[in-house]
Amino acid sequence: MNKNYYAILMAGGVGSRFWPLSTKEFPKQFHDMLGTGDTLIQKTFNRLATIIPKENIFILTNELYNDLVFQQLPEVTKRQVVLEPAMRNTAPCILYASLKIQKENKDAVMIVAPSDHWIEDEAAFASNVKQAFNFCETNNALMTLGITSTFPNTGYGYIEYDKISNNNIKSVNQFREKPDYKTAKSFISQGNFLWNAGIFMWSAKSVVEAYKNNQPELFALFESGIDTYNTDFEDDFIRDNYSKAENISVDYALMEKSKNVFVLPATFDWNDLGTWGSLYDKLDKDNNDNAIVNSQVLSEDASGNMIRTKANKVVVVDGLQDYIIVDKEDVLLIFPKAKEQDIKKVLQKVKDQFGEHLG
Repeated sequence: MNKNYYAILMAGGVGSRFWPLSTKEFPKQFHDMLGTGDTLIQKTFNRLATIIPKENIFILTNELYNDLVFQQLPEVTKRQVVLEPAMRNTAPCILYASLKIQKENKDAVMIVAPSDHWIEDEAAFASNVKQAFNFCETNNALMTLGITSTFPNTGYGYIEYDKISNNNIKSVNQFREKPDYKTAKSFISQGNFLWNAGIFMWSAKSVVEAYKNNQPELFALFESGIDTYNTDFEDDFIRDNYSKAENISVDYALMEKSKNVFVLPATFDWNDLGTWGSLYDKLDKDNNDNAIVNSQVLSEDASGNMIRTKANKVVVVDGLQDYIIVDKEDVLLIFPKAKEQDIKKVLQKVKDQFGEHLG
């Protein structure tokens, strides 16, 4: 296995659209969302470990989740867990981890991957990543994997690539924000738009140079601690300085500003598992088209529902179509799938009325 291959596994999000299962104290990446026996972070770690030495997979997460990481990934060491003492979006933490990796191995190439996505064809994923790594080893490139757009989804950002190129790896023209339905339809019809999955690849040298050129203040902040990285003094530096970083995503900070951005259209199926509805789409269904995790369900005139409880709980459903039904110790959610984007708002109301501990 190539010792220059590294991964930054992004595991700091809260996943509030999966409330009440996902909470600030125990977010979705640490749950077995699919009922397979593995949590999402475990599945992602194991997927990456088929290409990348396990010791080169860094877990980037909020310090709140330090214990959860070691409980679920007992093979990782303290060196591999990069903790954010404050939430500052993705650009600061990726720069921090990239500087650590570059200091350890100047020839490193790395993938930045979310810990909570669903990928079915893992062999195709591995092939795509290796192809991207080969490109990044010999080119000054910031790369991303784009997902073939199968319908006009308004919940994803889009990547517009150069139509003229006949190469598998395409030059990116621009990134486009989440569109309205009409705009999304026009993207699909043009034929050179991909969904942005938030999966990035680059060499340590290329990404650090991109930060230096495009985000000089952010770069200066984290570069000032370079002598402490990978030493006993690193934690002190990060604790004192991390909160000074601008709250900005890597998309805005680098990808939209850089000229050397490329995309490889992915050959694997992908789902960001961002909502209960997206989870429903990927699960097997019973004879009434209900997706069920852990529960034993008796249904009458009930179809299209997403049902999740603790293991083996008996659930009787009559007369409900297309609902999300999630039973947790202290919360029961019965909510229309069509309104799933409102779960964040409902969560805030619940916390306001019944207490912060419920979110």
